[in-house]
Parts: sequence; structure tokens; C-alpha cells
Amino acid sequence: MERERPFARTQALAILLSAVLVSLIGFGIIIPLLPFYGQRMGASELEIGLLFASFSAAQLVFSPLWGSLSDRWGRKPFLLLGLIGGAVGYVIMALAPSLGWVFVARLLDGACGGMIPTVRAYVADILEDRERARGFGLIGAAFGLGFIAGPILGSFLARWGLSVPAWGAAGLNLLAAAWAAVGLPEPPRRRSMRLSAWESLRQVWSYRAVRPLLVFDLLFWSCQAVYQTGFVLLMYRRFGIGEQQVGYVLAFVGMVGVLTQLGLVGLLTRWLGDGRAFWSGVFVAAVGLGGAAVVPSVPLFILCLVPAAIGSGIAVPTLLSMMSRAVPPALQGSLYGVTSSLESLARIVGPIWGNGSMAFGLFVPFGSAALALAAMGVAAVRYVHQTRHLTYAPSESLSEPLG
Repeated sequence: MERERPFARTQALAILLSAVLVSLIGFGIIIPLLPFYGQRMGASELEIGLLFASFSAAQLVFSPLWGSLSDRWGRKPFLLLGLIGGAVGYVIMALAPSLGWVFVARLLDGACGGMIPTVRAYVADILEDRERARGFGLIGAAFGLGFIAGPILGSFLARWGLSVPAWGAAGLNLLAAAWAAVGLPEPPRRRSMRLSAWESLRQVWSYRAVRPLLVFDLLFWSCQAVYQTGFVLLMYRRFGIGEQQVGYVLAFVGMVGVLTQLGLVGLLTRWLGDGRAFWSGVFVAAVGLGGAAVVPSVPLFILCLVPAAIGSGIAVPTLLSMMSRAVPPALQGSLYGVTSSLESLARIVGPIWGNGSMAFGLFVPFGSAALALAAMGVAAVRYVHQTRHLTYAPSESLSEPLG
């Protein structure tokens, strides 16, 4: 598929967005119901916590492998493998006779969730530099829609039994796999560096321009995990908000993020460039979380979540776009494998940080995350200035090591 064929690119992006959306809907279907699966199998609270962590741990291990293998053998086979493997994981969960099989299902789902770096690499393959922030914004919007739609669909399907949502998630995965198999072309083959998964980690790190961006990625997603995993408990303890109301708030915040990535990211990157848009988003998110940490009422709390969602919606795709320009084309899959691993690590670190720090005060989780984001924003301003991200023409690259 040539870059000059806009219809082919549009078709490919539509299929990629559907794959991400289906993957995240499945994730959103299962996550609210996972404690009930565990309880049905006699799991303790610790074991239920390990069920949540097992998904991210599998992603941490397998994401670099998916990225490097897609660099070597092509994007489409590993996208299909991820969708079909995810469907198998959901079927195992639906039929699981014991807690051990639920763990197997979660580990398989987490491993197959490593297809996300393949999707990101595909986007980098088919879009020019100036288009990538918008493309990654669309991928981020699909994430947000999946997180909104998944819990709603899961609650609806659970009326017919606890295993029905898992069957529904499996069916969605198979439908997306069928569409991708029929309609998704393989992007232009890049000259592969033919690295193993762990060699790709070292190779990506060898490009000095990308190192700070990888650190930003880990820290940003750790702050996001502080917010995402501590949100429900924080709302309940501070304001007495129950499960149903929290769901409405989460849906509202998710929709703000989706609208940001669909409509605002493209405009900002054309106006400011990826670099300025990135650190601006980080500062806006820091202001939102900092305000949410200290405001005394529910309306003000929700109001503060709006800039937090907008800032995150801007920062994520622009950071991905900058990273795509910091390594050569042959390492795009490896790069996004590394970033997916870092994000999985962040989803292990963030809950420990957020929930552990709540013992020192209910304002500490969001407040400490806001301070970390503010410090990262300062570092990002310096980085953008040094690397001249804002002045590089689309044909230029940041793939050479910095001075």
C-alpha cells in the first residue's frame, strides 16, 4: 500500500481503529466483572488483585516481542494473532472451571494486548510525520471509547449470566479479526534490523533522542494509573459517591478525552507543533489533577477533571508522534513494543503509588501525581528546545544520536 493512496490509508486506519476499539471494549467488559469471577472461584482479595496485575505483567513481557516480530515479519499477521488470541482468552474465561484457568485467561489476554505496539507501528508506517499526531490521537480516542462502552456493554450482558460478557468480548474480537483479514493491506515493508525482542530494547535505547521521551512515557502513565486506579476509592471516601454515580463521572471524563483527541489534537499540532503541544498538555493535566486533589466539593472536583482529561488527551498522541521521529523506520515496531512495556510497568507502579500514598492523606495521590507531571512538563520544555522538534520539516528525522 503506497503512501500516495489516501483511500487505502483511510481504510487501513478504520480497521486499525476498530481493532483497538474492540480490544479496549473487551478490556472494559471484563475489568468491572473480574472481582466477581474471582469471588466465584473462591479468590481472596490478594488473589483478585493479582488477577488485575497479571494482565499488565503479561503485557510488560510480551509487548517488546510483538513489536520486534512485526518489524521482521509484517504488521498484519501479528494484528490478527492478537485479535484471535484475545478471543481465545475470553473463551477460556467464560468456561473457566477454577481460579487457575482465570489466571490463564488473563495472562493470555495481556500477552495478546501486546498487539497495540503493532497498531502504533502500522500507523507510523502509513502516515507522514505531520499526520502522525492526528493518527495517534484517533487511536487514543478509540481507547477512550472502548473504556466508556465496555463497562456499559458488560453490565448489559451480565443480565444473562456472568460468563455471557466474556462470550460477547470473544465475538467482537473475532468480528474485528475477520474484517482485518479481508480488508487490511500489509503496509510497505521496511528494511528490518532483525533484532530479538530484548536486543530491540537495547537498540531503541541507543538513540539518545528517544531516551527522555521513554522516561516521560513511563512517568506520565504512572501518573495516569494513580488517577485511574484511585479514582473510585477517592470519590467514595471524600464525597460519599457510590458506584453508579462514579460510573457516570468516569463516562463524562472519558468522553472529554475522546473529544479532545478527535478534534483538538490535530489543530494544536498544526498550530504549536508536537513538542509545544505535548508539554502544554502535560501542564494542563497537572493543573487539573492538582485542583482535584484539594477542592472541597463534587462540582469543583468534576470541573477539575476536565482539564486533566484534556491535557492527557493532548499529551499522549503528541508524545507518541515525537517518539516515532526519534528512531529509524525499521525500529518503529520495536519502539512501540518498548512503550507498551513501559505503560504496563506504569500500570503496576501507579496503583501501588496512588493507593499506598492515600494513607498519608486523601489529597496525596492526585497531589503527588500533579507535582510529578509539573516537573515532567519543565523537563519537556527543555527537551523540546534542545532537540528542535518544533522546527524540523516532515522529511527530517531525529533518528541520529544527539550531540
